[in-house]
Amino acid sequence: MTALLDFVADAPLIDHHCHGVVAHDVDRGGFERMLTEADVVSPLGVSLFDSLIGLAVRARCAPVLDLPKHAPASDYLARRAELGVTEVNRRFLRATGTTDFLLDGGFQPGSVTTTAELADLSNARAHDVVRLEQVAEDVVRAGTTAAGFAADFDAELTRRAAGAVGVKSIAAYRVGLGLSGERPAPAEVADAAGRWLARVESGEPVRLADEVLHRHLVWAGIDRGLPVQFHVGYGDSDVDLHRCDPLLLTGLLRATRGSGVPILLLHNYPFHRRAAYLAQVFEHVFADVGLSTHNAGLRAPAVLAELLELIPFGKLLFSTDAFGLAELYHLGTGLFREGLSDFLRSALAADELSEVDAIRLVRLAGHENAARIYRLEPR
Repeated sequence: MTALLDFVADAPLIDHHCHGVVAHDVDRGGFERMLTEADVVSPLGVSLFDSLIGLAVRARCAPVLDLPKHAPASDYLARRAELGVTEVNRRFLRATGTTDFLLDGGFQPGSVTTTAELADLSNARAHDVVRLEQVAEDVVRAGTTAAGFAADFDAELTRRAAGAVGVKSIAAYRVGLGLSGERPAPAEVADAAGRWLARVESGEPVRLADEVLHRHLVWAGIDRGLPVQFHVGYGDSDVDLHRCDPLLLTGLLRATRGSGVPILLLHNYPFHRRAAYLAQVFEHVFADVGLSTHNAGLRAPAVLAELLELIPFGKLLFSTDAFGLAELYHLGTGLFREGLSDFLRSALAADELSEVDAIRLVRLAGHENAARIYRLEPR
């Protein structure tokens, strides 16, 4: 591990997409389940500590808990339990150098800390990002009609978006990213809502998976002028990865480019080079490689370098997509810094940019782009 450039090590960061952390102690099985996007840890004798993310925990997180690098997994988990979850969460979150966390609280709400609780643990600011599908599903649970769905959703979104800095779509998980660019007509929305309500009334789970309605939700976010995040690429087994290529959004990106609303492509692995292309050719598109950073471990700098091949520096953002384990914030942050540092060290050595340029890139990617896009007040 090469020492970080000073201006990378000290740069403040804005984590523009993340989730809460668990506030209870976890056993080894629970810890390993949160190291992976898999639904369950394999029962066939496979341990997540035998992976790049597992090695990264032992190498990079152990010292934060006063352990030597590469401490055995059993020692690591014992020390974690000895300190207690609150102390562990504080140590890792406060070690990241993050000034602002933008939280999607729509995934497993109630199982992790709230926005306010994360702000307290991290001694930083935290802001809400509203998950569009969660709003729609709650509207259905509360009772609505096919004809009244659009108005009921609009009212609830207005309420939840008050004070939020953005909205997020998980259409990738439900119907894929092949969304038409056309805004659905009111009659189309009512018909789609009617089909959804009929499925719910027949006993199916309240789970939105209709292309027309996902598209309606995205346009509702755009109408409010809020940045719209899209899950792209890598995720859990609920994703059909071949339908999560960001190039499938091209029609929608063409249709929304005159809105003035930023579109944020999250994660993107293994399609991160395609996301970089989209960010280059569409003025309102931005991208990150969050989630893949902590999962790729020592290979994360290579992934970031591939994104940097095409993406304009003013389009690159930082995120961890950390969920559950505070270690994932620490890993995502540290590996992002390492990737930037390695990339810039090589460019400086080749005299391809000046130190002034390098410092500017770090400031843009680390916090200035996110502060501008999400209209965050200066600290």
